Amino acid sequence: MKNLLNELSHLFFPNYCPVCGNKLLLSEEGVCLECLHKLPRTHNFNEPDNLAETLLAGRFPFERVATFCVYSKQGVLQPLIHQLKYNNKKEIGILLGKLFGKDLLGSDFIKTIDYIVPVPLHPKKQRKRGYNQAEMIAEGLSESTSIPVSTGNLVRVIHNPTQTKRTKTQRWENVKDIFDVAHPQLFAGKHILLVDDIITTGSTLEACAHALLQSRDVKISIATLGEVF
Repeated sequence: MKNLLNELSHLFFPNYCPVCGNKLLLSEEGVCLECLHKLPRTHNFNEPDNLAETLLAGRFPFERVATFCVYSKQGVLQPLIHQLKYNNKKEIGILLGKLFGKDLLGSDFIKTIDYIVPVPLHPKKQRKRGYNQAEMIAEGLSESTSIPVSTGNLVRVIHNPTQTKRTKTQRWENVKDIFDVAHPQLFAGKHILLVDDIITTGSTLEACAHALLQSRDVKISIATLGEVF
């Protein structure tokens, strides 16, 4: 009965791929398979000192940094991130997280990870959006890797303005000291995989890392869906 209802819903209210605009098959989750195949994956989790690691080097101690795809305004990933963040398409975040997790599965990159921790939204912003897009990505990563997601310990304590159109210096001034760890002992001695949608200047991730470092002997790695360089 459930399958029949899904088929009828798909027939009368079809979904379309946000990249190419083609009608999605019933088996396709928010994005058509052809566009997923075109995603510019980096596979840089196998590359120490990759561009993302170079960007963050010297700003805080980390183990590794990996990005799923290259992000560009005309690229395949851009409309997917837009749909995830602004059009209530949570399934896109979960799907891309699952695909990223499948790439990472069995690699040294995730071998010692204890918790996947999404970059948190301020409660006011999360209520307005209805969900945290980084948490959807983390959920997908967890589904593929079986590594648990931890939410509620790393928290955003200040509701700051958007980072869009800010310079690197302005971005850092906008995010420093806005995160905190509620219970540092929970992350003590753990290896955390900090997850976000896009890395641009790295200011938000840096601010999160400084908060996480309140936990004794914590190790930090980072994974994002896209990189902008």
